[in-house]
Amino acid sequence: MKILSIVGARPQFVKAAVLSRRLRHARGVQEVLVHTGQHYDDNMSRVFFEELKIPEPSVNLGIGSGSHGAQTGRMLEALERTMIAHRPDCVLVYGDTNSTLAGALAAAKLRIPVGHVEAGLRSFNMEMPEEINRIVADRVSRWLFCPTEKAVENLRTEGTAESRLSRPGDVMYDAALFYSAIAKPGRLVQGLLTELKGGFCVATVHRAKNTDNVERLRGIVTALEEIATDIPVVVPLHPRTRARLEAFGIRCSRVQVIEPVSYFDMICLMRACKAVLTDSGGLQKEAFFFGRPCVTLREETEWTELVSLGVNILGGSQKETICAAWHRLRHAPGDFNARPYGNGTAGEEIVSLLVNWWEAGRTGRTSTCGA
Repeated sequence: MKILSIVGARPQFVKAAVLSRRLRHARGVQEVLVHTGQHYDDNMSRVFFEELKIPEPSVNLGIGSGSHGAQTGRMLEALERTMIAHRPDCVLVYGDTNSTLAGALAAAKLRIPVGHVEAGLRSFNMEMPEEINRIVADRVSRWLFCPTEKAVENLRTEGTAESRLSRPGDVMYDAALFYSAIAKPGRLVQGLLTELKGGFCVATVHRAKNTDNVERLRGIVTALEEIATDIPVVVPLHPRTRARLEAFGIRCSRVQVIEPVSYFDMICLMRACKAVLTDSGGLQKEAFFFGRPCVTLREETEWTELVSLGVNILGGSQKETICAAWHRLRHAPGDFNARPYGNGTAGEEIVSLLVNWWEAGRTGRTSTCGA
């Protein structure tokens, strides 16, 4: 069985690392790993392949940045050519990026079955490009690999057939368990951990809705600067965010800005920090995995179970609401004992489902996603 996996952005490299490790040990399975080039900076791409021991991509499309329409269009055209050349039996897409959308559409147009890893998430905010990408990818996918029961409920509410649904758990939880056992900090982060051993927070800002709006970005930075008077705040700065800060003339004087860090470095920061402030979906979960409370720098989140558990508070983008959420967080420990993301075997279950489908097809039997 030939499986074509599509990645392009930092969170997808982590998810794909879990599946690739399982696929390499699955009998009779060949993986063709395609990197769209959506994230191309070494700190955002190459370091992840090296650190997580992901095989070098079979194909690197080198698409690069651009507007949503232009970037997705270039990906769609290049991925169609790649799929025609490799003729995979199925295609795997991850998460909610433009790479996800383009991969799912290209495969569906060619009538190649698609598996969507991290299916069923909904923020119910159609102004988010990620929400559009999720909905379209789910609609055209044959297999919907849901990380949580809430994701399954979302898809059932939308009328999705049960034969397309499964809940293997979250591959990011698999990754956190596996890599936290071997992660060691690099020189920069080791120095920070020594310097800030009295406690610190980690903050990240990268979503276009926050970075491209001067008032939202200024509100977030002002709040982080205020929080930094209580506790040091370390900000691994996304290249796009850095460019917007410079363009808008917004200065960071109290927070400690550093370059983007590797996955291992982020694990080490998460294990040592007191709390997380972020607009990243993945980091919200990782904060939970490592028992750290989180303020989400958005008005909504696709990870609603974390809000229900009291470990995640929505802070929005205004200084007043973010600081209020921060003060609530300090006195609300939340429930870190719950296990909404499975038991750390999502990758194994996904590969098993795909192999069972392939073997059933070869013998003429039918197989559903949950079989």
